[in-house]
Amino acid sequence: MLKIDNLQVDLGVDAGLVRAIDGLRLSIERGETFALVGESGCGKSMTALALMRLLPENGWVAGGDIHIGQGRDAVDVLGLPESQMRGVRGGRIGMIFQEPATSLNPVMKIGRQIVEAIEAHTPLRGAAARAKAIDWLARAGIPEPERRIDEYPFRMSGGQKQRVMIAIALSAEPDFLIADEPTTALDVTIQAQILDLLRDLQREQRMGMLLITHDLAVVSGMAHRVALMYAGQIIEVAPADEFFAAPRHPYARALLRALPGTHRRDSPLEAIAGTVPALTQAFTGCRFAPRCGQAMAVCAGTVPALESVSPRHDVRCLLYSGGARPAAPVHVPAGSATACAPRGERPAGPLLDVQGLRVRFPIRGGLMQRVKGHFDAVDGVSFQVGHGETLALVGESGCGKTTTGKAIVQLLRRQAAIEGRALLQGRDLFEMQGTELLAARRQVQIIFQDPFASLNPHMRVSDILDEGLAALQPDLTGADRLARIERLTDQVGLRRDALGRYPHEFSGGQRQRIAIARALAVQPQLIICDEPTSALDVSVQAQILNLLRELQRELGVSLLFITHNIGVVEYIADRVAVMRAGRIEEQGACEDVLERPTREYTRTLLAAVPRLQVA
Repeated sequence: MLKIDNLQVDLGVDAGLVRAIDGLRLSIERGETFALVGESGCGKSMTALALMRLLPENGWVAGGDIHIGQGRDAVDVLGLPESQMRGVRGGRIGMIFQEPATSLNPVMKIGRQIVEAIEAHTPLRGAAARAKAIDWLARAGIPEPERRIDEYPFRMSGGQKQRVMIAIALSAEPDFLIADEPTTALDVTIQAQILDLLRDLQREQRMGMLLITHDLAVVSGMAHRVALMYAGQIIEVAPADEFFAAPRHPYARALLRALPGTHRRDSPLEAIAGTVPALTQAFTGCRFAPRCGQAMAVCAGTVPALESVSPRHDVRCLLYSGGARPAAPVHVPAGSATACAPRGERPAGPLLDVQGLRVRFPIRGGLMQRVKGHFDAVDGVSFQVGHGETLALVGESGCGKTTTGKAIVQLLRRQAAIEGRALLQGRDLFEMQGTELLAARRQVQIIFQDPFASLNPHMRVSDILDEGLAALQPDLTGADRLARIERLTDQVGLRRDALGRYPHEFSGGQRQRIAIARALAVQPQLIICDEPTSALDVSVQAQILNLLRELQRELGVSLLFITHNIGVVEYIADRVAVMRAGRIEEQGACEDVLERPTREYTRTLLAAVPRLQVA
């Protein structure tokens, strides 16, 4: 269905020429799901953009071929004029983009955006196209699609915007689908629905799919074959069952050992040291060697080739240059919640005490947009977060988790009516004004779900990280602030040269690391983490989770951890609160909620969690 041969993609940046993709070769058959995994910045999304001919202005294809289809239907993607490529893009090849907030047109209603794709690539028009759009919204899991079709993207949560992107990509029923992190912003129940939908479409249409994701559990349940990328190259490709049962490359084995879960709760995760190397250099040896625990002297001066170690299993590693060596299986426990280990002693009393929180948004309508009613996004929520404790807030997209976090840090005062109390060490955050509120902001920080929308595009990374320090800790000297910024850059897995760059120059996962560093910079007592690891690959996720655990031990930092990743909850949470439709459905100690849930909704959530399937 799709064949890529020796693809090379270059980017022109201030630092020089970046070889973002170097000699990529892969083929995907009709009806096959081919997963592309690897660290943020390794070239996964750039591969997808090259296939769609949507490279950034500073990027170009420097060599190679891309063909889609077979026989007389085969198309040379790189040889088509743009007028014909528009028919292929969206019609024969659909794409689900990684960041829905930046991919959806903010001034067009979501229905118009779906209808636009339907009318461009199918015979349907007018009312028929709108009916088809409503059907796709429903199939993608949007509640009340007949009403939501006339809303703008900003009225939807991050997960709901992702579902709209999925509906747009699938509405023309393409032959081939590129899914770039299609379930990153989705809760586990909707993720299960979307993955089932993609499987059904593959069976019905024999649709080929390139699945780009960092969620290895999703890969193990969806993919027929897996390719692992590193620094612009594929370093291992194998059938999915063989890849997870006996990965050969040291990088692949390290990734599996970095997965969080209850089984690793008592010890730090095995994070991979260092970062992906800069791709502006000419490599003379193995690109992974500086981070590899099995590196040999020859690795620094010999470029490894992609060699076959068994039928359909290729590895780019000098450990196998003399013939395939047996690899012991990597034992990955199933991840069921067995016991959440208690932490050490903490100060008595809660750090944060939320009492009866209600957040009401006005519903406007008519020509003058007058208020016609109110919508209770959060309806009487109460919980506590202790000193040095992690409370995980889980639930489906749109249930009010993010709204709860934003209300606590006073970011919704002008958009919504807020009732209840949020006591930070006995002081009500909702009553604070002026300098008192400014002082409280140093104690409470938030990591936003969408890193692109929360980072100022006109500021360099160094200025973004320095801004909060200068405002909230004016006693620090410029040298002290710079030293802390550089230390944070190392801690979140970014190279020092990132400080001089702008947010648009980074991948989605790298931008999330910047957002995490910004929240950590002022050393707060409480961090509200809104899906902080959803855009991160597992190796960087391990670094961040280890960092948060270390901060808890050293500084007693408390976390309100909003997430849909149950594996992360099992690893980091002391207590869990399950939200549904603006209310707390169930809360309690980690082991009680995950092992012995009392509510059917909680049991449904846990049943939908994908588990890594290994032999």
